Amino acid sequence: MAVRLLKVSSLATTVFAASGFYLYNNYVDPNDISIVRFGRAAITTAVISYDYLTSLKTVPYGTEDYWAVKSKVHLRSAERLKDLCCANRGTFIKVGQHLGALDYLLPEEYTSTLKILHSRAPQSSLREIEQVIREDLGKEIAQLFVSFEESPQGAASLAQVHKAVLHDGRTVAVKVQHPKVQTQSSKDILVIEFLLKTVTWLFPDFGFMWLVEEAKKNMPLELDFLNEGRNAERVANMLKHFEFLKVPKIHWDLSTKRILTMEFVEGGQVNDLEYMKENCIDVNEISRNLGKMYSEMIFVNGFVHCDPHPGNVLVKKCPKANKTEIILLDHGLYQVLNDKFRLDYCRLWQSLIKTDMKRVEKYSRRLGAGDLYPLFACVLTARSWTAVNSGISQTTVTNKEDVEIRTNAALYLPQISELLNKVPREMLLLLKTNDLLRGIETTLQTRASASSFFNMSRCCIRAIAKYQKKRSRSRYKKMQIYFSEAFTLWQINLYELLLWIRGSTLGNWIVSFLNHIHYVH
Repeated sequence: MAVRLLKVSSLATTVFAASGFYLYNNYVDPNDISIVRFGRAAITTAVISYDYLTSLKTVPYGTEDYWAVKSKVHLRSAERLKDLCCANRGTFIKVGQHLGALDYLLPEEYTSTLKILHSRAPQSSLREIEQVIREDLGKEIAQLFVSFEESPQGAASLAQVHKAVLHDGRTVAVKVQHPKVQTQSSKDILVIEFLLKTVTWLFPDFGFMWLVEEAKKNMPLELDFLNEGRNAERVANMLKHFEFLKVPKIHWDLSTKRILTMEFVEGGQVNDLEYMKENCIDVNEISRNLGKMYSEMIFVNGFVHCDPHPGNVLVKKCPKANKTEIILLDHGLYQVLNDKFRLDYCRLWQSLIKTDMKRVEKYSRRLGAGDLYPLFACVLTARSWTAVNSGISQTTVTNKEDVEIRTNAALYLPQISELLNKVPREMLLLLKTNDLLRGIETTLQTRASASSFFNMSRCCIRAIAKYQKKRSRSRYKKMQIYFSEAFTLWQINLYELLLWIRGSTLGNWIVSFLNHIHYVH
């Protein structure tokens, strides 16, 4: 093992020395040189691998000392990985952000450290932004806009957004891709793939090659802003019956693969409790509507926005209508679910909500979990196996259970890696989306609320009934499905109403009145 690591370190040193010689003779930004980026990544990988090998070598496995030392190694390694992502930028930051979102799949030391990358994205200079606009739109900024703010409203791993005003007076948000990301991304993915294969060679239990597969598939889509614009229009049309949802309109005449111009919309981040309090926004309403929106995307339509981190989900109070809007941004990453996967996923969630453990096993296996179905159920719900067996809709999430889940993410990392390599690729982005939504619910203190399970149940019932009606040729059978769907939805609505009455002032008054009558008699 040590010999293997020595070979990797020697290769990294050679690469880095060669890149230094190149930079000495060519005055360019070292961060733009592929060989420098590779050398930096290789050295970081070698240092992290060496730390794990040497730090844990003399500590007996399974002891308290072992887990304490391993936690420290996780933290050091996460810091090194974060520094690498910040130095190499672009694709590295994107991959780091993806890892940081996997709260219940990776050790907490990694997720808490890598979450910082959402606020550490690089900024391109105004000169670089002007160059991209000139190349893609064929005009200078002054010819296209009355005003264009030099400082970006926000910067992300792949692009940054500037506020501008069109000649007709409309205010727009102009999303411009960092100029070097396009050329660097494919090379960066190859580097990440090579290094992950090297780590797998050193540590056979390490099974995170799925990360490279996802990056290969998704990065070209995220770098195509015309695709993002089409996704935005599709989801806006798909969810147009939700009056609370706002998706900024696209200005196609000012959009290209590297530039997306859209309607400018302001709001506070969905996890900004102070903003919500100041603007009299009901956190329960936001959480409920967010759940409705995502249940509809996942279970009914099979077209899912997969990057709902707080910077992409804004909230706003409309004073005139006295309504609260949810503004959904960044439509570059969507997951399309085929009917078979979507319906199995629907039936699995129905089984989890009903605590039908036989069907939980059946549909977990159908979704590729195999004998790891108990772990899959825990990963999917972010609940303990005890809670899953007791009923996730019947038991509240305690701090003790949350700590247990996060601890188990470190203990069962090899099994989680095996699971993620077994399940269909569609599941990976759904798990990331679930974790991001849970993070929002945790901040809003609305996690595992009854309303979220009601919304999921309704959407699952509607999705299955819609599919059955589509497949059925008999008018009588279609009527049967229709009435069964209507009756089941009515039952859910009635049960929700009863729960509301029980928890309301009216419910408390009725209970007190009945108790009084009973006492009198």
